[in-house]
Amino acid sequence: MLGTVTPEDLAHLRRARDFMDREYARPLDVPTMARAALMSPSHFSRQFRQAYGETPYGYLMTRRIERAKALLRRGDLSVTDVCMQVGCTSLGSFSARFTELVGETPSAYRARSHDVVSQVPGCFAKRMTRPSRNGEARRSNAF
Repeated sequence: MLGTVTPEDLAHLRRARDFMDREYARPLDVPTMARAALMSPSHFSRQFRQAYGETPYGYLMTRRIERAKALLRRGDLSVTDVCMQVGCTSLGSFSARFTELVGETPSAYRARSHDVVSQVPGCFAKRMTRPSRNGEARRSNAF
């Protein structure tokens, strides 16, 4: 079964992904995430990538940037405060990853108007503003 994810492993991976979604602001490393999936760290990393198309750390950072975008849209927190609230410890790394995924710096994102997102139902806004590693940020950063 090399290269496939079993239904049992998929259930464990979903548990770990749910854990990352809930605990994104905590310091999380691969061994901690693997424990949530009841797997060894190396097996967890391989299976996660096979199942979801990205590394566990990549998924976690995407989740953190997604939350950071919501906090920056509010406009009442500094970029540094947002960085710390989403679980990042390095402002430079946070800004670089944010820019990579969103297509603009956190400061520029915070400064521009987000009125169009406030007019969209929350379930659609979440999907429209979700960061992506597939290059959509470079094509369009309308939100």
